[in-house]
Parts: sequence; structure tokens; C-alpha cells
Amino acid sequence: MPHKITLTGSATGPLREYDRYVAFDMREKGSPSAPKGLKKSTFISYTVFVAKKAFNKTGLTKKSIMHEKILIQGEPTLDIPIDECPGEVGVICFQITVLPNKKDKEENESNDKKEAKQEASAAQQEVAATKQEEKPVTTSQPAANEEKKAEKVQTEVKETPVQEKKVEPQKKQMTNQPKGTQDLLSFDEIIVPEEFLKTRPNPQKTQKVIDFVKRTGRLDEPLTIEKGSNILKDGYRRYIVAKTLKMDKVPVMYEYQKS
Repeated sequence: MPHKITLTGSATGPLREYDRYVAFDMREKGSPSAPKGLKKSTFISYTVFVAKKAFNKTGLTKKSIMHEKILIQGEPTLDIPIDECPGEVGVICFQITVLPNKKDKEENESNDKKEAKQEASAAQQEVAATKQEEKPVTTSQPAANEEKKAEKVQTEVKETPVQEKKVEPQKKQMTNQPKGTQDLLSFDEIIVPEEFLKTRPNPQKTQKVIDFVKRTGRLDEPLTIEKGSNILKDGYRRYIVAKTLKMDKVPVMYEYQKS
């Protein structure tokens, strides 16, 4: 069976057009955690060959391919003339996918946070205005005590919606997560054991998870992490997908250390 290869990134050179296909160059950095005793891998240059029909379906152009982040799945080849393949490795592309723009994702998250702050601020101003209107009237001591008690009860009732609105943004973040999620953890905090790094998940199943994330905006299941050490215990395929799509935070469920 031919070896499968997956690339992510942007084109590092201009798009070249041929009779029935197009070609462009890409470059990927090697893994920073090489096995002990071996030198760390370096950058590798690739020349990707894509059928014109498949390329046109992506909506990419000669200009946008230099800026958009793309996912390439294919097979390496040694049968391309060297003048058409300046990269160290030639790749015959079977599937090309345009990945979500990280900048757009950050802008959407920023807008959600601004809306939540505006809602909380409006609620606080409403409570402050109510307190100013409810000024105590000079009266006898027993009647004044009764009015103070009534004011306290009204203030507590009106402050409850403000507290609920402050909590609402956090609930909103957790509702769009897979079943069983206990927390959202920064991707960079996860530690992957050596035995996972030596394996290679099935590319077809990995692509299904990538398609699911692009369709729903979240992983299909949380990663299982050891509580305290943040060591990955299960979900290496979803870890690879999160890394491929440059996800800042991932849903996790905890497995506690055995005492």
C-alpha cells in the first residue's frame, strides 16, 4: 500500500498551471520532540500537484493560496520531472481543504465577550438607578426599620439577574462542547506520552473528525487527561485534529491518579 502523507500550511511560492493540473510549493517544520539520541528534524519542502477540477472547487486563487491555510492529503511521488518539482518531496494530492482562518475565529470570540460585558454593565446600571430612586423617607423608628427590610429584600431580588448574566458567558462556552466535557484546557498544556507519538492514526478516520469540527465548530468527544499532570490518556486522534486545525483550547475529561 502506498504511503499516505498529510500537509498543513500555506503555499510558499506562486501557483504554477499546467495542462490538467496545478502545482505549488509548501514547507513544514519537523517535530520538536525527537526520540532521545536522534537529531531533531528540520524543515522539508514539498511540491504539491492538484487536479484543476479539484483545485477550482476550493475557491482558491493565485493570490489567496499564499495567505489561506490549507490541508493536503495525498501520496509522495518520484515520477515528476525535476523542473516541475523543485521541492524535496513531490506529493500527488487526493484531497485539498481550506482550513478556518484563526483571525476570524478570534474576532468572533472577541465580539461575544464584548456583548457579554455590555449586558452585564447595563444590568449593573439598572440596579444602581433603582437604588438612587429608593431614597428613605423620614418617619417614625418602627416604620423606618420596616422600610429598610423591604429595601434589602428588593435589592437582593434585583441583583440576582445581574449575577446570572455574569455567569451566562461561561455557561455559553461549555454548552457547545461534546458530552462528558469537564473542562476546557489550553492545547499547549497537554503532555503526549512517547507511546502515542510512535503511532499514526488512520487518515480516513482522522479526516472524518476534521470534517466534523469544521461543520460543528467543536470536537466530537473530549480528550481524557490525567488530573494534575495533564498527561494524555486517551484521544490521540482528536489531539492530532486539534493540532492540525490550530485549536487554542480543547474539551477534556479528567482521569484521576491511582493512590
